[in-house]
Amino acid sequence: MSSEDLEIIDTTTGNNPEQVDTVLDEDDNVIAGEEILIQREQSFFSNLAETLDESILSRIGSELVSNYEDDKRSRQQWVDSYVKGLDLLGFKYESPARPFLGAAGVTHPLLAESATQFQAQAIKELLPAGGPVRTEVIGAQTDEKIDQAGRVKDYMNYMITSVMKEYTPEMDQMLFLLPLTGSSFKKVYYDPVAGRACAKFIKAEDLVVPYNATDLSDALRISQVLQMSENDLRKLQVSGFYRDIDLPRPSYKTDKVQDKMNEIEGVTSTDNRQANALYNLIEVHTNLDIPGYEDPNGIKVPYIVTIDEDSRKVLSIYRNFEENDPLRKRKDFFVHYKFLPGFGFYGNGLIHTIGGLSRTATTALRQLLDAGTLSNLPAGFKSRGLRIRDDSEPLQPGEFRDVDAPGGNIKDQFQFLPFKGPDPTLYQLLQFCVDSGRRFASVADMKMADMNTQAPVGTTMAVLERGSKVMSAIHKRCYYSMGEEFKMLAGVISQSLPAEYPYDVVGASRLIKQTDFDDRVDILPVADPDIYSMTQRIQIAQASLTLAQSNPQMHDIHEAYKRMYQALGVKNINGILKPPPGPPRPLDPATENTGALQLVIPKAFPQQDHNAHIAAHMSFMTSRMVQINPQIYAILQGHLMEHVSLQVKQEVLAMFQQNQSMAQLQQTNEEAFSIEFEAEVARRIAQKVQELVTMEQQFQSQQNQDPLLALKTRELDLRAMDIQRKAQEEAAKMEFEANKFSAQQTLGEDKLNLNEELGKKRLELQEEKLNQEKSDARDS
Repeated sequence: MSSEDLEIIDTTTGNNPEQVDTVLDEDDNVIAGEEILIQREQSFFSNLAETLDESILSRIGSELVSNYEDDKRSRQQWVDSYVKGLDLLGFKYESPARPFLGAAGVTHPLLAESATQFQAQAIKELLPAGGPVRTEVIGAQTDEKIDQAGRVKDYMNYMITSVMKEYTPEMDQMLFLLPLTGSSFKKVYYDPVAGRACAKFIKAEDLVVPYNATDLSDALRISQVLQMSENDLRKLQVSGFYRDIDLPRPSYKTDKVQDKMNEIEGVTSTDNRQANALYNLIEVHTNLDIPGYEDPNGIKVPYIVTIDEDSRKVLSIYRNFEENDPLRKRKDFFVHYKFLPGFGFYGNGLIHTIGGLSRTATTALRQLLDAGTLSNLPAGFKSRGLRIRDDSEPLQPGEFRDVDAPGGNIKDQFQFLPFKGPDPTLYQLLQFCVDSGRRFASVADMKMADMNTQAPVGTTMAVLERGSKVMSAIHKRCYYSMGEEFKMLAGVISQSLPAEYPYDVVGASRLIKQTDFDDRVDILPVADPDIYSMTQRIQIAQASLTLAQSNPQMHDIHEAYKRMYQALGVKNINGILKPPPGPPRPLDPATENTGALQLVIPKAFPQQDHNAHIAAHMSFMTSRMVQINPQIYAILQGHLMEHVSLQVKQEVLAMFQQNQSMAQLQQTNEEAFSIEFEAEVARRIAQKVQELVTMEQQFQSQQNQDPLLALKTRELDLRAMDIQRKAQEEAAKMEFEANKFSAQQTLGEDKLNLNEELGKKRLELQEEKLNQEKSDARDS
C-alpha cells in the first residue's frame, strides 16, 4: 500500500508520526499508527513538502524568502562595487561628449589583462589534457590499494573530461570571473534530470549568506538563486523532485550585476521580455524545526528548502543529513574558491585591489589622448568680421581656401588657445600606475630569455620565488578548493554507481567498483600547488638537472632527464630516453673480472659459490695488468671482502641454528643473539682475512726471489704508473679547458647583456632629454 492511499483522520495532532493514532485506507480499514510510521519513513530522503500541511509550508516559505531578502540587502555595497568595477574592463566602447565631442573614451586594459593572464595560467595548470584528478594511497601501499587508486583516478578523469561536458567551459568562465569578484562557487550534487553527478559553477552574486557569516561551514543559511524555465521546472515536478503545484507566471526581474554584464556584452532585452521570463527559485540550506519532524532534544536539523520567490510557495523540503548520523551533521554541496582572502565571507579580487589604479590609468590615458587631439587640432577665437568660404566643411590636405580678412592681415584675426601637447609627467604617472598594477597582479612575468642559463641554481630559484609569491599563493587556494570539490564529487559518484560499472575509453575498456571510493584512497588535484606556470616548472627541472650533472655519482641522471622532458611537456618520453639499468644480477667470476678492468664495481650475492669466486679473483689479482693498476686492485680487493663477509655470515648462521642454546636465545632475547652473532662473525672474518693475507705474502715472496727480475718489474710498474699519471693529467687539462671555455662564454654573454642594457639606458636618457627639450621649447 502506498502513502498516497492513506487518509489521516486526526488533523489536530499535526504531522508528527508519533502523534498519529489511526487512519483509514481506501477501503475504510483502520491502520495502526506504527504501520503508518513505517510507510511514511520508507524513504528517508523523500520530499517532506508532500506531507506537510499547507499552512506550515506557507510559514516556512515566507520566513525563508524574507531572510533571503534581508541577506541580499546586507551585501548591497559589495554588489555596487562589483558593478562599478565591471566598467573598468573596457569591453564596452564609449563615445563621451565631455569635455568635448569626440573626446577619448578608451579604457586602459590593466584589469582585463590581469584577469586574462591569471585565467590563462590557472586553466592550464588546473585542467591538464590528461585530466585534473590524481589519487594517493592512504596507509601502507599494497598492490590492491594501488590498483584501486588507479581505477578511481581513471574513472573520475573520464567523468570530468568525457561525461560532464559542461565542466571545462564552466571552469573556464569561473577562472576568468574569479580574479574580478574575488569569490566563485561550485555546487556538487546529483542531477536527477541528467542522471549523473554535476559540479556546476555558481556566480558569486547568485549565492547569498547572512552578513555575519565568515565561511560556508558556519553560515546559518546558504541561499542559492536558481533561474529556471517553465519547461525545466515542469520536468522536475513530473519527476517528483518538486511538488506538482500551480505557480503564477514568472515576472521579469532586473538584477544589477546581470544588467551590467548584458550592457557590457551588448545584449538588450526585447519588448517580448515577459515571454522569456524565468522562474526565480530560492534554494535555502538551513536548519529548521519542522512541526511533525521535531528533534527530541529540540535542536533544529539541516534541511534543503526550495521556494518560488514570487509566490513564496515551497516546492520541496529534503533532509540534509545522513540517515544513520546521530549528530545530524549538515551535508556540504558548495565549494568556495577565493582569489585573495577578504575581511569577511567574500574574497577580494582585482576590482577591489587594483581597481583604483586601473581607474587612474584610464583617466591619465584619456587625458593624454585628449591633449594630443587638442594639440593637433587647435581651437581658439577669430575676428567676427573674418569671412571664410565654405567654413562648415573641414579643410582637406593641400587645400587653400579663400578668406575675406578686414585689414588684409589674416594672422591678426585669430587667437589660438594655449593647448599643450601630452605632458611627460602625466605619461610617467600612467606608467607608474600600470607597473604597480601589473606588479601586484604578477602579470609582468620574467621571460626565459631574460634569465642567465649559466646562473647558479640558488640564484635561479631565488628569482623564481620572488616573482611568483603572489600567484603561487592564489594557486594554492585554488588547489585547496579543487581538492574539496573532488572529494564531494567522489562521494556523489560513489552513491550513484552500481556495484560494478564497465566503461570504454579510447583504446581500452575499464571497470570501476562502488567500493573503490572508500577511505583508503585520497583524491587530489593533479596540479602542483607550488608550481603555477610552465616557466617555473622548466626552471626547477633545469636546476635539478644541473645539480645532477655536477655530481652524477649522487644522482639518478636518467630520472633528472625524465623530469626535464616532463616539464617541457614532451610526449612518449620512453621513446627518447634509454631504459634505466636494471638491478644488479649475479655474474660469473670472469665477467666480474672483465668489469673490474673497466672500473665497474662487481657485487656479491648470498647464493654464489664464495670459495670459487674468491679463488678466481685471487688468481686474477696476481696478473701484471692488475698489479700495476692500484684502482683495479682495490676494486677486486673490496669485492673479495664482500664474498668473505657473506660466506662467514652464512657459516655462522648455520652453526647457530644447529646450536640449541643459540636458537633459544634468538627467540627469547634477539638483541643478545645479535651481539653474539656479530662477535662470532668478526672472529671468523679475522681468521679468513689472515689466510688471504698469508696467501698474498707467499705470492709476493715468490715474485721477489730474483732481484734482477724484481728490479725489471719495478721499472715496468713505474713506467705504467707514469703513463697513467699523464693520462689523468691530460684528462684534467681537457676538463679545465672546457670549464674555461664555458666560463669565457658565460662572461661574454654577460658582457653582451650588460652592453645591451647600457645601450637601452642611453637611449632612454636621450629620449627623456629630447622630450624635455621639446617641452621647454613649447613652454617658451
